[in-house]
Amino acid sequence: MSRSKPIAVVSGVAVAAVLLGVVSYTATKPASPGAAGSSSVAEVSADPSAGVYAELEAYARRDASDKLALGRADAPVVLIEYADFKCGYCGKFARDTEPVLIEKYVDNGTLRIEWRNFPIFGEESEAVARASWAAGQQGRFWEFHKAAYAEGAKEKGFGKDRIAALAKEAGVPDAARFAKDSEGAAARAAVSADQEQGYSLGATSTPSFLINGRPIAGAQPLETFTETIEAAAKAAGSAKAPKTPKPSESAESAKASEPSEPSEPADGAAKPGPDAAR
Repeated sequence: MSRSKPIAVVSGVAVAAVLLGVVSYTATKPASPGAAGSSSVAEVSADPSAGVYAELEAYARRDASDKLALGRADAPVVLIEYADFKCGYCGKFARDTEPVLIEKYVDNGTLRIEWRNFPIFGEESEAVARASWAAGQQGRFWEFHKAAYAEGAKEKGFGKDRIAALAKEAGVPDAARFAKDSEGAAARAAVSADQEQGYSLGATSTPSFLINGRPIAGAQPLETFTETIEAAAKAAGSAKAPKTPKPSESAESAKASEPSEPSEPADGAAKPGPDAAR
Protein backbone atom coordinates (compact mmCIF):
# COMPACT_ATOMS: atom_id res chain seq x y z
CA MET A 1 0.00 0.00 0.00
CA SER A 2 1.30 3.46 -0.80
CA ARG A 3 2.29 6.17 1.61
CA SER A 4 -0.10 9.01 2.19
CA LYS A 5 0.74 12.63 1.43
CA PRO A 6 -1.14 15.82 2.29
CA ILE A 7 -4.14 16.30 0.07
CA ALA A 8 -3.83 19.39 -2.12
CA VAL A 9 -7.30 20.59 -3.00
CA VAL A 10 -6.97 22.86 -6.01
CA SER A 11 -9.00 26.04 -5.74
CA GLY A 12 -11.96 25.97 -8.08
CA VAL A 13 -12.29 22.18 -8.18
CA ALA A 14 -15.35 22.10 -5.96
CA VAL A 15 -16.14 18.50 -6.78
CA ALA A 16 -12.92 17.38 -5.08
CA ALA A 17 -14.31 18.46 -1.73
CA VAL A 18 -17.41 16.35 -2.37
CA LEU A 19 -15.23 13.42 -3.35
CA LEU A 20 -13.16 13.66 -0.19
CA GLY A 21 -16.29 13.36 1.89
CA VAL A 22 -17.77 10.42 0.02
CA VAL A 23 -15.06 8.26 -1.57
CA SER A 24 -12.07 6.57 0.04
CA TYR A 25 -9.05 6.32 -2.22
CA THR A 26 -7.06 4.18 0.23
CA ALA A 27 -5.72 1.11 -1.58
CA THR A 28 -6.30 -2.15 0.28
CA LYS A 29 -4.31 -5.36 0.40
CA PRO A 30 -5.41 -8.44 -1.54
CA ALA A 31 -7.46 -10.95 0.43
CA SER A 32 -4.82 -13.62 -0.16
CA PRO A 33 -1.40 -13.84 -1.84
CA GLY A 34 -3.03 -15.16 -5.01
CA ALA A 35 -6.02 -12.84 -5.03
CA ALA A 36 -6.54 -10.66 -8.08
CA GLY A 37 -7.85 -7.69 -6.16
CA SER A 38 -8.43 -6.40 -2.67
CA SER A 39 -10.38 -7.57 0.32
CA SER A 40 -12.57 -4.50 0.07
CA VAL A 41 -14.29 -4.74 -3.29
CA ALA A 42 -15.72 -1.54 -4.72
CA GLU A 43 -19.47 -1.86 -5.01
CA VAL A 44 -20.88 -1.74 -8.51
CA SER A 45 -24.56 -0.90 -8.58
CA ALA A 46 -26.98 -1.95 -11.27
CA ASP A 47 -27.72 1.75 -11.55
CA PRO A 48 -25.00 3.04 -13.91
CA SER A 49 -25.26 6.53 -12.41
CA ALA A 50 -24.55 5.34 -8.85
CA GLY A 51 -21.26 6.69 -7.51
CA VAL A 52 -20.65 8.70 -10.67
CA TYR A 53 -19.56 12.32 -10.47
CA ALA A 54 -20.39 13.88 -13.80
CA GLU A 55 -17.95 16.74 -13.18
CA LEU A 56 -15.06 14.27 -13.01
CA GLU A 57 -15.63 13.07 -16.56
CA ALA A 58 -13.93 16.31 -17.62
CA TYR A 59 -10.63 14.95 -16.27
CA ALA A 60 -10.42 12.71 -19.35
CA ARG A 61 -8.20 14.53 -21.84
CA ARG A 62 -9.35 12.66 -24.95
CA ASP A 63 -6.33 13.99 -26.81
CA ALA A 64 -5.67 11.90 -29.91
CA SER A 65 -1.97 12.87 -29.73
CA ASP A 66 -1.60 11.72 -26.10
CA LYS A 67 1.30 9.26 -26.14
CA LEU A 68 0.41 7.94 -22.69
CA ALA A 69 -3.04 6.73 -23.73
CA LEU A 70 -4.52 3.70 -25.48
CA GLY A 71 -7.72 3.55 -27.50
CA ARG A 72 -9.91 5.85 -29.52
CA ALA A 73 -10.15 9.45 -28.33
CA ASP A 74 -13.92 9.27 -28.87
CA ALA A 75 -14.44 5.96 -27.05
CA PRO A 76 -17.62 6.02 -24.92
CA VAL A 77 -15.70 5.02 -21.78
CA VAL A 78 -12.44 6.46 -20.44
CA LEU A 79 -10.47 4.81 -17.64
CA ILE A 80 -7.93 7.14 -16.03
CA GLU A 81 -5.26 5.42 -13.94
CA TYR A 82 -3.16 7.23 -11.33
CA ALA A 83 -0.21 4.97 -10.59
CA ASP A 84 3.40 4.66 -9.46
CA PHE A 85 5.90 2.27 -11.04
CA LYS A 86 7.15 1.33 -7.55
CA CYS A 87 3.65 0.31 -6.45
CA GLY A 88 3.26 -3.46 -6.22
CA TYR A 89 -0.51 -3.41 -6.65
CA CYS A 90 -0.17 -1.16 -9.69
CA GLY A 91 2.09 -3.83 -11.16
CA LYS A 92 -0.45 -6.52 -10.37
CA PHE A 93 -3.16 -4.53 -12.17
CA ALA A 94 -0.82 -3.96 -15.13
CA ARG A 95 0.03 -7.64 -15.46
CA ASP A 96 -3.24 -9.37 -14.57
CA THR A 97 -6.14 -7.02 -15.29
CA GLU A 98 -5.18 -4.36 -17.81
CA PRO A 99 -4.32 -6.77 -20.66
CA VAL A 100 -7.80 -8.30 -20.35
CA LEU A 101 -9.44 -4.87 -20.47
CA ILE A 102 -7.39 -3.95 -23.53
CA GLU A 103 -8.34 -7.10 -25.40
CA LYS A 104 -11.99 -6.98 -24.38
CA TYR A 105 -12.79 -3.26 -24.55
CA VAL A 106 -9.98 -1.15 -26.02
CA ASP A 107 -9.61 -3.26 -29.15
CA ASN A 108 -13.31 -2.98 -30.00
CA GLY A 109 -13.44 0.79 -29.44
CA THR A 110 -15.43 0.79 -26.18
CA LEU A 111 -12.65 1.85 -23.83
CA ARG A 112 -9.82 4.36 -23.76
CA ILE A 113 -7.12 4.12 -21.07
CA GLU A 114 -5.32 7.30 -20.03
CA TRP A 115 -2.24 7.03 -17.82
CA ARG A 116 -1.38 9.58 -15.13
CA ASN A 117 2.03 9.45 -13.47
CA PHE A 118 1.42 9.63 -9.74
CA PRO A 119 4.84 9.05 -8.11
CA ILE A 120 4.61 8.99 -4.32
CA PHE A 121 7.57 6.81 -3.25
CA GLY A 122 10.36 9.34 -3.51
CA GLU A 123 13.15 10.12 -5.95
CA GLU A 124 13.17 6.81 -7.82
CA SER A 125 9.43 7.05 -8.37
CA GLU A 126 9.87 10.54 -9.78
CA ALA A 127 12.76 9.43 -11.99
CA VAL A 128 10.97 6.44 -13.53
CA ALA A 129 7.82 8.51 -14.03
CA ARG A 130 9.80 11.07 -16.05
CA ALA A 131 11.48 8.22 -17.93
CA SER A 132 8.11 6.73 -18.88
CA TRP A 133 7.08 10.11 -20.26
CA ALA A 134 10.34 10.35 -22.19
CA ALA A 135 9.79 6.86 -23.66
CA GLY A 136 6.35 8.06 -24.74
CA GLN A 137 7.90 10.89 -26.74
CA GLN A 138 9.42 8.21 -28.94
CA GLY A 139 6.22 6.17 -29.10
CA ARG A 140 7.35 3.53 -26.61
CA PHE A 141 5.46 4.39 -23.42
CA TRP A 142 3.40 1.21 -23.24
CA GLU A 143 6.43 -0.96 -23.97
CA PHE A 144 8.30 0.84 -21.17
CA HIS A 145 5.24 0.44 -18.94
CA LYS A 146 5.26 -3.32 -19.58
CA ALA A 147 8.99 -3.64 -18.86
CA ALA A 148 8.80 -1.54 -15.66
CA TYR A 149 5.86 -3.57 -14.36
CA ALA A 150 7.23 -6.99 -15.24
CA GLU A 151 7.33 -9.51 -12.40
CA GLY A 152 10.28 -8.64 -10.15
CA ALA A 153 11.13 -5.40 -11.95
CA LYS A 154 10.48 -3.03 -9.06
CA GLU A 155 12.66 -5.13 -6.74
CA LYS A 156 15.63 -4.19 -8.96
CA GLY A 157 14.99 -0.52 -8.31
CA PHE A 158 14.85 2.39 -10.72
CA GLY A 159 18.32 3.86 -10.62
CA LYS A 160 19.82 5.57 -13.65
CA ASP A 161 21.40 2.43 -15.13
CA ARG A 162 18.27 0.38 -14.51
CA ILE A 163 16.08 2.97 -16.23
CA ALA A 164 18.41 2.96 -19.23
CA ALA A 165 18.14 -0.83 -19.36
CA LEU A 166 14.34 -0.64 -19.27
CA ALA A 167 14.37 1.86 -22.14
CA LYS A 168 16.50 -0.52 -24.18
CA GLU A 169 14.18 -3.41 -23.33
CA ALA A 170 11.22 -1.26 -24.40
CA GLY A 171 12.84 -0.57 -27.77
CA VAL A 172 13.30 3.19 -27.29
CA PRO A 173 15.28 4.03 -30.45
CA ASP A 174 17.28 7.12 -29.39
CA ALA A 175 18.97 6.53 -26.04
CA ALA A 176 20.63 9.95 -25.94
CA ARG A 177 17.35 11.77 -26.55
CA PHE A 178 15.64 9.55 -23.97
CA ALA A 179 18.23 10.44 -21.31
CA LYS A 180 17.94 14.15 -22.11
CA ASP A 181 14.13 14.13 -22.17
CA SER A 182 13.97 12.23 -18.87
CA GLU A 183 15.75 15.07 -17.09
CA GLY A 184 14.15 17.90 -19.04
CA ALA A 185 11.73 20.57 -17.91
CA ALA A 186 8.93 19.20 -20.08
CA ALA A 187 9.04 15.79 -18.36
CA ARG A 188 9.04 17.40 -14.92
CA ALA A 189 6.10 19.61 -15.86
CA ALA A 190 4.09 16.70 -17.30
CA VAL A 191 4.61 14.53 -14.22
CA SER A 192 3.83 17.43 -11.90
CA ALA A 193 0.57 18.14 -13.76
CA ASP A 194 -0.50 14.51 -13.38
CA GLN A 195 0.37 14.55 -9.67
CA GLU A 196 -1.56 17.72 -8.99
CA GLN A 197 -4.60 16.34 -10.77
CA GLY A 198 -4.50 13.23 -8.61
CA TYR A 199 -4.11 15.20 -5.37
CA SER A 200 -6.90 17.57 -6.39
CA LEU A 201 -9.20 14.54 -6.47
CA GLY A 202 -8.12 13.41 -3.03
CA ALA A 203 -6.05 10.45 -4.21
CA THR A 204 -3.50 9.54 -1.55
CA SER A 205 -2.49 6.04 -2.65
CA THR A 206 -2.02 3.95 -5.73
CA PRO A 207 -3.52 2.67 -7.90
CA SER A 208 -6.55 4.95 -8.12
CA PHE A 209 -8.93 5.10 -11.06
CA LEU A 210 -11.71 7.14 -12.62
CA ILE A 211 -14.05 5.42 -15.08
CA ASN A 212 -16.32 8.02 -16.71
CA GLY A 213 -16.34 9.98 -13.46
CA ARG A 214 -16.68 6.97 -11.17
CA PRO A 215 -13.83 6.51 -8.65
CA ILE A 216 -12.36 3.08 -7.94
CA ALA A 217 -9.68 2.59 -5.30
CA GLY A 218 -7.02 -0.10 -5.38
CA ALA A 219 -6.25 -3.11 -7.57
CA GLN A 220 -9.79 -4.44 -7.46
CA PRO A 221 -10.84 -7.76 -9.02
CA LEU A 222 -11.31 -7.87 -12.78
CA GLU A 223 -15.09 -8.12 -12.33
CA THR A 224 -15.19 -4.71 -10.66
CA PHE A 225 -13.65 -3.12 -13.75
CA THR A 226 -15.66 -5.05 -16.31
CA GLU A 227 -18.97 -4.33 -14.58
CA THR A 228 -18.10 -0.64 -14.18
CA ILE A 229 -16.97 -0.30 -17.80
CA GLU A 230 -20.08 -2.03 -19.12
CA ALA A 231 -22.35 0.10 -16.93
CA ALA A 232 -20.57 3.24 -18.15
CA ALA A 233 -20.84 2.14 -21.78
CA LYS A 234 -24.54 1.46 -21.32
CA ALA A 235 -25.06 4.86 -19.70
CA ALA A 236 -23.12 6.58 -22.49
CA GLY A 237 -25.21 4.77 -25.09
CA SER A 238 -28.45 5.72 -23.36
CA ALA A 239 -27.40 9.34 -23.21
CA LYS A 240 -26.79 9.43 -26.94
CA ALA A 241 -29.66 7.24 -28.09
CA PRO A 242 -32.74 9.04 -29.44
CA LYS A 243 -36.01 8.64 -27.58
CA THR A 244 -37.90 5.59 -28.76
CA PRO A 245 -41.55 6.55 -29.37
CA LYS A 246 -44.35 4.41 -28.00
CA PRO A 247 -46.20 2.23 -30.54
CA SER A 248 -49.18 4.58 -30.47
CA GLU A 249 -46.89 7.58 -30.98
CA SER A 250 -45.10 5.81 -33.82
CA ALA A 251 -48.41 5.05 -35.55
CA GLU A 252 -49.62 8.62 -35.15
CA SER A 253 -46.29 9.98 -36.34
CA ALA A 254 -46.28 7.69 -39.36
CA LYS A 255 -49.87 8.64 -40.15
CA ALA A 256 -49.03 12.32 -39.86
CA SER A 257 -46.07 11.92 -42.19
CA GLU A 258 -48.09 10.17 -44.91
CA PRO A 259 -48.95 12.35 -47.90
CA SER A 260 -52.58 13.43 -47.68
CA GLU A 261 -55.05 12.47 -50.36
CA PRO A 262 -56.06 15.38 -52.61
CA SER A 263 -59.51 16.55 -51.60
CA GLU A 264 -62.32 16.41 -54.11
CA PRO A 265 -63.45 19.82 -55.26
CA ALA A 266 -66.92 20.90 -54.22
CA ASP A 267 -69.75 20.19 -56.57
CA GLY A 268 -69.72 22.55 -59.48
CA ALA A 269 -66.07 23.56 -58.94
CA ALA A 270 -63.75 22.99 -61.82
CA LYS A 271 -61.09 20.35 -61.26
CA PRO A 272 -57.57 21.71 -61.81
CA GLY A 273 -56.07 20.79 -65.14
CA PRO A 274 -52.52 19.61 -65.75
CA ASP A 275 -51.33 23.19 -66.36
CA ALA A 276 -53.04 24.69 -63.33
CA ALA A 277 -49.83 24.91 -61.26
CA ARG A 278 -47.91 26.64 -63.98
